[in-house]
Amino acid sequence: MDAWLKKSSKNANLKPPAAAAATSSSKAAATEASTSDGASFPKIKVKSTAAPLDPARQPWVEKYRPKSIQDVAAQDHTTAVLKKTLGSANLPHMLFYGPPGTGKTSTILALCRELFGPELMRNRVLELNASDERGISVVREKIKTFAKAAVSPPDPNFPSPPYKIIILDEADSMTQDAQSALRRIMETYSRITRFCLICNYVTRIIEPITSRCSKFRFKPLDQANTKTRLEYICDEEKVHYAEGSLDTLIKVSEGDLRRAITFLQSASKLHASADDPITPRSIHEIAGIVPDSTLARLVEALGVELTTASGDNDADMLDAQDVKLNSSAKNGAKDGFARVKTQVEMIVREGYSAWQILSQLHDLLILDPLLPSVAKAAIALAMGEADKCLNDGADEELQILHVCLQIRAAVLRG
Repeated sequence: MDAWLKKSSKNANLKPPAAAAATSSSKAAATEASTSDGASFPKIKVKSTAAPLDPARQPWVEKYRPKSIQDVAAQDHTTAVLKKTLGSANLPHMLFYGPPGTGKTSTILALCRELFGPELMRNRVLELNASDERGISVVREKIKTFAKAAVSPPDPNFPSPPYKIIILDEADSMTQDAQSALRRIMETYSRITRFCLICNYVTRIIEPITSRCSKFRFKPLDQANTKTRLEYICDEEKVHYAEGSLDTLIKVSEGDLRRAITFLQSASKLHASADDPITPRSIHEIAGIVPDSTLARLVEALGVELTTASGDNDADMLDAQDVKLNSSAKNGAKDGFARVKTQVEMIVREGYSAWQILSQLHDLLILDPLLPSVAKAAIALAMGEADKCLNDGADEELQILHVCLQIRAAVLRG
């Protein structure tokens, strides 16, 4: 009897799961209330797991991206027009076109930052680039949904005009159907949404869209503005460079400031100490430029006589081995096809891209004052055909060999 009473008393003390859960929740609520009332228990702050972005680890292209319209370099006409829109807050649909690395995306992002501010910009600006899907379904769903959404409340510290902005980067990669669907959306929601299309080739944008946009052409950066920007980055990052390195970097980048900054950051990692400054030769190696001596051997095998006044003061000119090779070639020591094939194999095995070889051959031969115009025309046609074949996936070594043999035939014909 006593054992039965003890067992029943134990069961009476047990609580069902629901009651236990209610008790634990009530205790947690009491603990939270006591904590919020300022009791002796300290508050527990939950920290975000996302680490803050370290500027030292950030790519220089993003780190030194213009933050305002005034920071955009070498696009005076475009920045002057956009500055006036900041005062009136009346922005039309825009179409930015021009070569890559000239500041198209940076300009519109800087404009949005000045119009809405960093916080409101998250709700008012939608940016889509080439990595996003560009089919007609995205235009009808994602872009249309954002375009017809209501405008969020303005920020009193910024102009905050009553519309949103949709940025379509690399819009020339959109299909014709997607562009046609976009045209109707631009008309329907123009009261609360503005579009900014960014492309490299304006001819790939359909006429109904271009007629609805204000077009702004971005030209390649000139040498003065590019050098000023690169010198500023070198001063900020404490980068040491030899004389002529920045000029070589500007020549290699061909007006593309983004490419120049990327090459500069790569070169700074190779020459980290002050005793080892960046040299023009290291810039050529990073950019994948074919050295002058290697290219000169190939051109000599093609039967073209190089002039001494080539305008290139680099140290990589013809050495004694090149002179010996040229003299033996003039004496008929090697067959023409064998010489060309040997040089092509050597230059391709060095790892240089076929596009880079064609580009440097084009600049060297087409600008040569000693070659006749008929030969230059034949050379240009051969290079154009090779470029088409390379884009279609042809073998690089065979295409370079084919072009070189055609160049040699055109030079011999005169």
